[in-house]
Amino acid sequence: MIAFRALQGAGWLVSSRFLGRFIDFFTLMILARILTPGDFGMAALAMSLVVVVDTVLEMPVVQALVRLETLEQSHLDTAFTLSIMRSGVIAIIILLAAWPFAAFNSDPHLLPLVAVMAISPVVKGFQSPAMVHFARGLGFRQTFLLELGGKLSAFVVATITVLSGGTYWAIAANFVTVSLVATALSYCFAPYRPAFTLSRFQDFAGFIGWFSSSQLVSAINWQLDRVLIGSLAGKTTLGQYAVASDVAALPTQSLIGPALQPMMAAFSLIATNPERLRQAFLKTARVAMLISVPACLGISLTADLVTELLLGSKWIGAAPFLSILALSVIPIPYFQALYSVSLALNRPRILFRLNVVDLCFRIVLIGIGFYLFSASGVSAARVVLSLVMGAFYLSAVRSLLDLDLRTQLLNLWKIAVAALVMVIWVFLLQAEMADWPLNDVAKLALIGTTGAAAYVAILLLLGIRLEAGQGRLGLSDRW
Repeated sequence: MIAFRALQGAGWLVSSRFLGRFIDFFTLMILARILTPGDFGMAALAMSLVVVVDTVLEMPVVQALVRLETLEQSHLDTAFTLSIMRSGVIAIIILLAAWPFAAFNSDPHLLPLVAVMAISPVVKGFQSPAMVHFARGLGFRQTFLLELGGKLSAFVVATITVLSGGTYWAIAANFVTVSLVATALSYCFAPYRPAFTLSRFQDFAGFIGWFSSSQLVSAINWQLDRVLIGSLAGKTTLGQYAVASDVAALPTQSLIGPALQPMMAAFSLIATNPERLRQAFLKTARVAMLISVPACLGISLTADLVTELLLGSKWIGAAPFLSILALSVIPIPYFQALYSVSLALNRPRILFRLNVVDLCFRIVLIGIGFYLFSASGVSAARVVLSLVMGAFYLSAVRSLLDLDLRTQLLNLWKIAVAALVMVIWVFLLQAEMADWPLNDVAKLALIGTTGAAAYVAILLLLGIRLEAGQGRLGLSDRW
């Protein structure tokens, strides 16, 4: 029953994120045809500072509230107070850092752009903490409406701005409007009268400590490549790289991430039953990788068509980046499943250690990659890094859940076989289609449908089935 409730919650979140990403992508297509890669590079550089500060100061108040056995009003008031304090610190740090950041990048236009973008993380701290009641009940319909309302409003504002000649300010307007609208809507769905207290801080302290340390390292991991490319390779190259990186991450951000978000609450409910928790993790990781692997491989194999059709001919320079970066995203869903179960078991220190390991390898690999081949080398370095970190994810799961490497790999081998067959089929089809009189839309449609059919067919031959009934929905393995 818990699994079905989690599935219903995941359905709302996936729908929300999918529609939100669809709106984002539609916005991107409009902006990409009007703005230049340099405009996107400018916005990406400014956003890198804002995102780093936002991520470093991330406080998992929602996750902490979800884990509480009993939730009282004082918990909500403490969470709200902590969030407001965080917003104030974010505003001060970003405003103080904006000038030297602009001077370092030799562009005074970054100063006002960073200041405006800082509104987004600051406003998020004012969201109604009462929204956590929906997460605790694994009900995410309100989250769906909140995120959808924010995305639609941001699309309208960004479109009006760019059509009015707003250049990169349209990207900033989109970024800020999402948070403003979402915060306003949160009080419509979950009314809350603000009150300030830290009386229940002890219930947050231990959880926040390790998580915040992890986020500090994680922030550097996420933005190191963009800062390096933006500072040394130029804003045009950064714009191409940043857009390619965002497109490559679509499968995990639009489908896998939202689907796994309710799993922390679901894992928390069965945390006292180790065997049940192990089986739940294996099923979750398998479903996540089942979707991620073909999606990422498909984007990589058709990067030239995807770039030309969705972004336009002036973005063709982003296609090589997209082809490589899509491969680096494949292991991320496994980490997302590990992330959920680590927080459910109150073991955020594992996330901190993984992020430190990631940072150490990232500095070396990305540094070497950039020195040898500039942004292309950075893209390749991220693929190597993903392989290295994949091994560490497997090791972390072994220590956390007592699941040996053989069990974890056997859980995924059929996905790997089906993906290999799909890749071979697409390569053969692309070679055969070289002289066919088809436009790019027809080529992409043919490759996508037949590649997906090949992948699903192999899974079926290997005994993987989707079964539904009696309030349950999941994958079964016949042999």
